[in-house]
Formats: sequence, structure tokens, C-alpha cells
Amino acid sequence: MTRAEKAKEYFLNGYSCSQSIVKAFADLTENPTELIKVASSFGGGFGRLREVCGAFSGTCIIVGSLFGYEQSDGNNKLEHYALIRDLAEKFKTANGGSYICRELIAGTEKLSSPNPADRTEEYKQKRPCASIVYNCAEILEQYLIERGYTVNK
Repeated sequence: MTRAEKAKEYFLNGYSCSQSIVKAFADLTENPTELIKVASSFGGGFGRLREVCGAFSGTCIIVGSLFGYEQSDGNNKLEHYALIRDLAEKFKTANGGSYICRELIAGTEKLSSPNPADRTEEYKQKRPCASIVYNCAEILEQYLIERGYTVNK
């Protein structure tokens, strides 16, 4: 099973979009359990505010954990931001031109409540989130392979 398939399965089984990405790749990091908890804040586009897609945020959490910097010397910040912007463009291309949650789920009911929706069969068929999580994990998987990581377990 690919990491993209695992990420989608995690999402369908109740993890948030952000947690699904992080959980699928967390074993590559130094503190997997902590990162999965950190990712819980980003689901639903930041706590269901429908801002930046949680799947993309989860990707940034993994990329930051693996390639981020602690204190900027100017160049490392520039390189890291360029990397994030490149991944954002790939994400947008794969997902209809946006990385904003409310735009990605256009046409679905956008509640202002923080209450998460139940993962019913209707939800799974109506929302594009599982496919977005899958697409995002594929992008991250390919990125890591290009950088010499062995991503298949």
C-alpha cells in the first residue's frame, strides 16, 4: 500500500485531512506521535475555518520536520519558502487550482460551527477531501523520492 493510499484510508477512518497526511509520513520524522497531535489543529482548514487545506498543511508539517530550519540565516529561509511555494503550486495543479479549503469543497454546505461532520457514506461521496488527501500524499511521496527517501515500507 502506498503512503497516498494509507493517507486516504486514515482520512476515511476518522483522522483529519492534516493528520492523515502526517500519520502516513510521520515514521520518517523524529517525533511521529507529537506531529500527529500538532496536525490536529489544521484539519478543516485550521479548526474548520475553511482556510488553507489541512492536507496541504499536513504536508508542510512533514516537510518542515524533515527540511525546516530553526533559526534563519537568510538563505535557509529563502530555500525553505521556495520549497513550500513549489509544493503549493503542485498541490493547486492537482486539485483544481486552489489550496483553500472552502474553495476546494465548493458546492458543499459550509457550516460556521467547529463541529466536525460525521464520516457517513454520503459525506464520503459528496466531499472531495479523500481524493485531495490522496493527491497531496502522492505529491509529498514523489517529492521525498526525488530527495532520496525510501518511502515505501
